[in-house]
Amino acid sequence: QVQLVESGGGLVQAGGSLRLSCVASGRPVSSYAMGWFRQAPGKEREFVAAIRANGEMTYYADSVKGRFTISRDNSKTTVYLQMNSLKPEDTAVYYCASDLYQPDYYHDYNYGSWGQGTQVTVSS
Repeated sequence: QVQLVESGGGLVQAGGSLRLSCVASGRPVSSYAMGWFRQAPGKEREFVAAIRANGEMTYYADSVKGRFTISRDNSKTTVYLQMNSLKPEDTAVYYCASDLYQPDYYHDYNYGSWGQGTQVTVSS
């Protein structure tokens, strides 16, 4: 099973930017789609973004479209989430996911491997 480690979270003011990274180890992930999800306190985990194995297609939640960008560097086995124009409602723990069981990128139950998460806090 692949191990995923997220980093890059922190505290930022509204309107600011952060870049999250997710490094995979244990086996190559270059053949797998990767996703980012988030979970705010008291809420269910929700889809944020996903990218196909070859990086040619990306998918975004409506709430982050135009502000967030997912990318991957298969040579570094790393997936990134560039987050711009951050809002207080983006505050959550952000999780990286891999091992997609079927081509439905939007639901967390379709992913088999998860990182431990990184906290993002956006102050108003």
